[in-house]
Amino acid sequence: MLHQILGQTKKHQSLIPLFVIIITTAIALLGIYWAGVTGAPLYVLCLALFNPDVSWDRKNNPEPWNKLGPNDQYKFYSVNVDYSKVKKEGPYF
Repeated sequence: MLHQILGQTKKHQSLIPLFVIIITTAIALLGIYWAGVTGAPLYVLCLALFNPDVSWDRKNNPEPWNKLGPNDQYKFYSVNVDYSKVKKEGPYF
């Protein structure tokens, strides 16, 4: 296929910008594809390992969400909250 493209560009010089745009678009789409292919499993892995709602050790720690303090950050990304300055407003268990 590459041989055909090179043959066409030798015959018709005006097709060179078209082939350059097609190739750069294909490379950009492949980059976006691979970012999604690698990013989605990494995000799921991050949720599975660091989210307090997931309990991997049910024998020793059956309810890990009860051991979180008010200044523990358990969200993946927080926009306006500084968890180091948050004070507990409820009773101590």
